[in-house]
Amino acid sequence: MALLYKLNDLLWGFPLLVLLLGTHVYFTIKLRFPQKNLLYALKLSLGRADNAGSGLSPFSALATTLAATLGTGNIVGVSTAVALGGPGAVFWCWLTGVLGMATAYGECYLSVLFRTRNADGMYAGGPMYVLRNGLHNNFLGTCYAVCTLLAAFGVGCATQANSVTQAVQASFRLPPQLTGAALALLAGVVLIGGVRSIADLCERTVPAISLVYLSGCALLLVRCRSVLPDACMLILKDAFSFRAAAGGFGGAALQRAVRYGVARGLFTNEAGIGTSAIAAAASRVSSPRIQAYVSMTAVFWDTVVMCLVTGLVVVANMLFDPASAAGVPETGLTAAAFAHLPYAGDAFLTVSLAAFAVTTLIGWSYFGEKATEYLVGPKGIPLYKLAYILMIYLGAVVPMRLVWESTDLINALMVVPNVLALYRLRRQIRP
Repeated sequence: MALLYKLNDLLWGFPLLVLLLGTHVYFTIKLRFPQKNLLYALKLSLGRADNAGSGLSPFSALATTLAATLGTGNIVGVSTAVALGGPGAVFWCWLTGVLGMATAYGECYLSVLFRTRNADGMYAGGPMYVLRNGLHNNFLGTCYAVCTLLAAFGVGCATQANSVTQAVQASFRLPPQLTGAALALLAGVVLIGGVRSIADLCERTVPAISLVYLSGCALLLVRCRSVLPDACMLILKDAFSFRAAAGGFGGAALQRAVRYGVARGLFTNEAGIGTSAIAAAASRVSSPRIQAYVSMTAVFWDTVVMCLVTGLVVVANMLFDPASAAGVPETGLTAAAFAHLPYAGDAFLTVSLAAFAVTTLIGWSYFGEKATEYLVGPKGIPLYKLAYILMIYLGAVVPMRLVWESTDLINALMVVPNVLALYRLRRQIRP
């Protein structure tokens, strides 16, 4: 843990935060603010598009991306961001989503542009293929694929399984071993069906789960409506606070807010990491521009909407009922707010968390599968799926802090080659 803290403090220090936010701002300007076409992008995600052959529909590719990104980061991740970085972390997390839409557009554009078609007619792509086919650098492509594989076991398995087992144990007193085994079994059934089975599950479940969760958040915001203006002002003021942390230097509070806000925003929407481009490349759409717009909306739903709403619920509850948030662990601020829901709020959050986690397990399994295919070919996929299912169970009993610090480290390592490819190939990205 001491080593992880030092590495993350180094990697998530000022240079990497500037690199990420700078990349988001640069591509927002270079691509002429693609965020302004959000309504057009949302329309594309629900409509029909040209068919370039076998592959997923645009909405299926989007649902697979959302399945992988909508998860514990939107619930537990926001809680840890506020606990460790202060209320201002909510703003930096939200800003990462707004500006990150442009970066996601560029990632997915290049992924479709440099993807390859397999023998079965399905497409394969992502930053590793962009690095190999676009930059002609197979070494960096291999490094990125290895990081993606590690992230699948960490971000995709461990964080999700760990968060679910902690919540289930607190609400229903079920042992982590039982919950982990149930998650592994459920994921295994879906993984056997392959990519189409994964896409079908994501397409049918992700919108419904999101709507149910947002409905619960809306009820809590109505309950705390008297302090909502104060909560918004607190988030904005704390986001730019230069006060000194205890025993520290002036501006430490700002640095912590930016560090945890951007890190959690990146963890949940993955703009800058590039993994969402793996799902985008599987789309049957032939136009890189159309699929890039469709995939861009995943960042909007994930961070601009879901993380912001969760952050407002957490901060508003801290002001409305300070006693309920006092003394809770850093991962429990969201649970403290949902405990005020009428009719079993704890169970509601636990079920929501479990549902999101299962879809994330399924969505991330596809990213790891494509990384395995890139590294060793299709013959390695069965072994990967077995290891993935086993890791779900192991992740259920790993200490939570170790899991989160490990995922921050993996995310940081994936940013550098992906951002390098974006800058080197920026002239090929068309708005």
